[in-house]
Amino acid sequence: MWSWLRDRRFSEYKFRRQHGFGPFVLDFFCVEAFLSIELDGGQHGHPSQRKTDAERDAFLAERGVKTLRFWNSQLRKEKDVILGTIWNELQQRAPKPLPEYCRPLIATCKNESEHDV
Repeated sequence: MWSWLRDRRFSEYKFRRQHGFGPFVLDFFCVEAFLSIELDGGQHGHPSQRKTDAERDAFLAERGVKTLRFWNSQLRKEKDVILGTIWNELQQRAPKPLPEYCRPLIATCKNESEHDV
């Protein structure tokens, strides 16, 4: 996950790793979008940990922080789904234009054909 988010690699959004917020340490945090991304291992499936996670998420939500949680195993199997989910949430909370390298080729071709006239 960090290799996707570090150094403003994810569409220029700045993420911090292991960021302190109140009594908690967030796995990945984007200040601009007030978005926390948490990677959960198997221990998060136990009832006591699920309760703790819910309380933590409620604390953050009260302060305007949205938390996205992904299972470690999901990260390996559903990379594109996770990236899309993060992108959509960032766009809802702190919109930025799509980077040039991601823009559809159709728009580029249309602009080039206008110049050929």
